[in-house]
Amino acid sequence: MAFPDIDGLRPTADRIRETLFNWLQPYLPGSVCIDLFSGSGALGFEAASRGADSVDMVELNAEAYKQLQANKSILAAEQCRLSRQSAQQFLMQASISYDIVFLDPPFQANLWFEIADLLMQNSLLHTGSLIYMECGKNQDMTALPAAWHLLKDKHAGEVRYCLFVIQ
Repeated sequence: MAFPDIDGLRPTADRIRETLFNWLQPYLPGSVCIDLFSGSGALGFEAASRGADSVDMVELNAEAYKQLQANKSILAAEQCRLSRQSAQQFLMQASISYDIVFLDPPFQANLWFEIADLLMQNSLLHTGSLIYMECGKNQDMTALPAAWHLLKDKHAGEVRYCLFVIQ
């Protein structure tokens, strides 16, 4: 799968992605997913290939979005719906509840808490929803909503990756 060389585009490393999908495998078949800040699309396309019923993939960057369209066609990933807009814009108009959320914004944008609040305020999560979050190794997570309960927490180099469940 190809993806453009865009400043700030940081595809999830293979080792991290393998661990993540081992965590998610029991929950993916039949799930409704959203891949915010899709970038290369690696997480969303992998979720689709592992049995997700639908995957909303949100990407603002025009070049990355164009490559997502090409990769969707190559992979025949019809269950993936692409949206070219900001994650905030998408979440303000979304009206479905997601089973699995991939939240991996550009680290320098520091959008984790704003996006977490939008997911909660707009009732886009339900009890049992899973949220995968990737951030800098030393990211403080105390400002996440109280309903987000940490299930898994690992580090790889300078990256921290976590899995939360809504309770």
